[in-house]
Amino acid sequence: MTAKNSTAPLPKISGADVEQQISAFWTSSIDWFGAHWLQIAIALAIGTGIALALLWLRRLGPRLAGRSHTGKGWSAVFGRAIERTSTFFIIMVAAQLVAGYADPPVIVATTINFLFTLAAVFQAAIWARELILGAIEHRTRAENYSGEALMNAMGLIRLLVTIVVFAIALVVVLDNLGVNVTGLVAGLGVGGIAIGLAAQGIFADLFAALAIIFDRPFRRGDAITYDSSSGTVEEIGLKSTRIRGINGEQRIISNRNLLDKEIINNTQRERRRTKLAIGVGYETDRDVLARLPHILQEEVERSDQMFVRAGFVAFGASSIDFELEFDTPTADYQIAYDARHTVGLAIYRRFDAEGISIPFPTQTNYTAAPDGRLIMPYSEAPPVPQGAATYQDGPTR
Repeated sequence: MTAKNSTAPLPKISGADVEQQISAFWTSSIDWFGAHWLQIAIALAIGTGIALALLWLRRLGPRLAGRSHTGKGWSAVFGRAIERTSTFFIIMVAAQLVAGYADPPVIVATTINFLFTLAAVFQAAIWARELILGAIEHRTRAENYSGEALMNAMGLIRLLVTIVVFAIALVVVLDNLGVNVTGLVAGLGVGGIAIGLAAQGIFADLFAALAIIFDRPFRRGDAITYDSSSGTVEEIGLKSTRIRGINGEQRIISNRNLLDKEIINNTQRERRRTKLAIGVGYETDRDVLARLPHILQEEVERSDQMFVRAGFVAFGASSIDFELEFDTPTADYQIAYDARHTVGLAIYRRFDAEGISIPFPTQTNYTAAPDGRLIMPYSEAPPVPQGAATYQDGPTR
């Protein structure tokens, strides 16, 4: 027993069948026009009015775009999208709205509905394309983004967006025609996966660049810190970002790797905090040590900085260690650097006035006698007679 093929062969369409269908369409249209000429005339008048109104609305697109003096605002984006409305779509909208009033035959109504679906789907794809590209250009052309290499990549981005939106539109149209699009969607998916795997590095950096543009963790001109490196963002490109280091060198890092790191945007700081380690001598009076945080606060505030805290930290090798923290109310590093200089000198002068010593790192050596007793290195021992033996093996520490 042989299995029969369950798939029926597609019917063959001959030229005679096509001519017969065209003849039927023409005959039904003539009969419909003869029987409903008044309704058709009224429907044409209403449809013409609707079409003229839609054409007038389309003319508002350039005016709306002209409201943006720079051509970068959202009004320009929506205005250009409205301007891209096709005349065919306007006509089919008017026809679809008035077709029911004229009571057309089934074949005419089906034709109008098919043409309207075709026009509406592709018009939606055009609007989506314009809005997506307009949103990207709005970000890339905004302040601090003009002139970047990403603008040169708009050709590639435009091509990718066009392919995606019109591929979706084609699938929707075919599905409305009753075509089984499962195989087509699967083929497009496999093809997209293959392309994505082949160019995953490029697409990863491209999407990372778009994430930088839309999420805005930093902009061109911002001073940032990532890993152990710091610098100023010079350019955000399609694949990489160029950063000018603090020593003048240019650092180039891929967008994907940059976003994988913790980024500190120093330009967006509300303030800069400075910490100073201060050591005072052990001989300092205990009451002065208790007043030391207040002394430090007075000098910080006298230098027009924001005092945070100050206090004892540790008993050092040659000093009692304190720590001072204060804020400079600006993101500018140079101003914070100058403030640290000013506060440091003010504290030094105040210590001189208070008699507080900042000791040098010192070390005292004690000498032990042969019997283990400690003797002072400057002991006034009787001079050793000339020629007498001296003890060289005494322990020192």
